[in-house]
Amino acid sequence: MTVFFIGAGPGDPELLTLKAQRVIAACPVCLYAGSLVPPEVVAGAPVGAIVRDTASMTLDDTHAAIFEAHAAGHDVARVHSGDPSLYGAIAEQIRRLRADDIPYEIIPGVPAYAAAAAALGQELTVPEIAQSIVLTRVSMKSTSMPPNETLENFARTGATLAIHLGIRALREIERVLTPHYGADCPVIVAYRVGWPDQMFLRATLADVHAKVRAEKITRTALILVGPVLGEVQDFRESALYDPAIPHVLRPKARRAASAPSQ
Repeated sequence: MTVFFIGAGPGDPELLTLKAQRVIAACPVCLYAGSLVPPEVVAGAPVGAIVRDTASMTLDDTHAAIFEAHAAGHDVARVHSGDPSLYGAIAEQIRRLRADDIPYEIIPGVPAYAAAAAALGQELTVPEIAQSIVLTRVSMKSTSMPPNETLENFARTGATLAIHLGIRALREIERVLTPHYGADCPVIVAYRVGWPDQMFLRATLADVHAKVRAEKITRTALILVGPVLGEVQDFRESALYDPAIPHVLRPKARRAASAPSQ
């Protein structure tokens, strides 16, 4: 018997990995976070499987369901949104599994920031504009952040920020980030990425709060902040494909092609 922590991606069932699909289709017990994972993601569970939405369950409840499945020798598909390694709340579940000697495996999924970038049709790491992405969150009513992991500290780097759980803290985000990024810094609020009603709201630090209020977005949104999110056209091309720069798979530099004769 094994518990499979499965990353379901941000919402689109077609973003499930082949392995995730196969495991869901084989597990007689499926526990999924229904507030963030649409039912279509677990629709492939086998006929007769126990499929439970864990949105209203506590950690004790979910572990009891897993322990019951373990006693019966049934594999469990524990389906989380995005990638379970990021804000998946699996660490405390794993601690209990280890205490009860219950085997587990983690199957990664597509994180929301990657799905958002794909839907927007852009790269998040453009040469000399942005080469780092900080995945972070704000505390609000959830557990507190470690002392040094503050927006202020991250803002000093100038990196692209992917802020989770912060849609109700936009005033504070604007206050902290504006001195470092500028009031006109591009912001994209990615709402329900991968769901049929997904929406991408483009704004700046100066007006993002007003635009979000106008759209009445209160949850299930990722906030992306950084210069790379704007209309960036004037940037240096990557050295990866530069014919003048050799690397291990292209050991010899090529000369630039000469201009055609007139």
